[in-house]
Amino acid sequence: MSEAFYTDKARVRASFEKAAASYDGAAVLQREVSDRMDERLGVIRQIPLTVLDAGSGTGYGAAALRARYPDARVIELDIAHAMLAASRGKQAAARGMLGRLFSRARPWQVCADVEALPLADASVDMVWSNLAIQWLNEPDKVFAEFRRVLKPDGLLMFSTLGPDTLFELRAAFAGQDAATHVNRFLDMHDLGDALSRAGFAQPVMDMEKIVLTYAQMRDVLRDLKAIGAHNSTAGRSAGLTGKHFWRRVEAAYDAQRKDGVLPATYEVVYGHAWRGAPPAGRLADGRQVIEFVRPARAAS
Repeated sequence: MSEAFYTDKARVRASFEKAAASYDGAAVLQREVSDRMDERLGVIRQIPLTVLDAGSGTGYGAAALRARYPDARVIELDIAHAMLAASRGKQAAARGMLGRLFSRARPWQVCADVEALPLADASVDMVWSNLAIQWLNEPDKVFAEFRRVLKPDGLLMFSTLGPDTLFELRAAFAGQDAATHVNRFLDMHDLGDALSRAGFAQPVMDMEKIVLTYAQMRDVLRDLKAIGAHNSTAGRSAGLTGKHFWRRVEAAYDAQRKDGVLPATYEVVYGHAWRGAPPAGRLADGRQVIEFVRPARAAS
């Protein structure tokens, strides 16, 4: 994978650890996409008993899942411990003192990497992941892990970002230097292919564009920083950039102003699929089966 796509996972984790306190104040897109995913669950007849929220952040999606499936165990999993702590704090505040003493609805939380889930095989009925897998490097590995922990009739529902995300910001940086300044994201069709390779059945993919508007470029960058969405590509600049550089970038972004505001476009990709039988020639854990046929001996 090229440096433009490869993300530094240690930087991703550190960014989200720092952003936990400011995340909710800027996560407008994340909440909107979560709400749209929740609406899609309205047509799913399956009632899960165990749901994994993979990349749960500060717990907005997990709260919606608990409201929709009150009898289910919702497991919040995130790479950043501070995000899980923020979710735990909000749940404690919502329950109040008596709720903290008597409620059984204490959060199930795991601080872990989505590409290496510390869960047993076939242990969850549904995997839900809202705007998380765009930070990972190998979709095949992620989907293989999701399939491994799902029960045979389990459902995967996710959202992520497509390649047109923040194209205005990327255009403003284009030609300014040789470094990458904006994360790059995989195409919807590549993700659909990865789902099929992982052994998921009936994958469905669709996309929509959501445009946020800002007064100044610095406001775009402030919100990205507040949610922990730093540039985490391996090809990012290792040094500082000067005032002249930023003036050029701001001027290039300002040239894209429409109706007095600056657009920031997000290409949101949605996908869902069911855990199906392993592809022909593969075991349930994804390992390939290669059959060797010994040639028959010639009669003597």
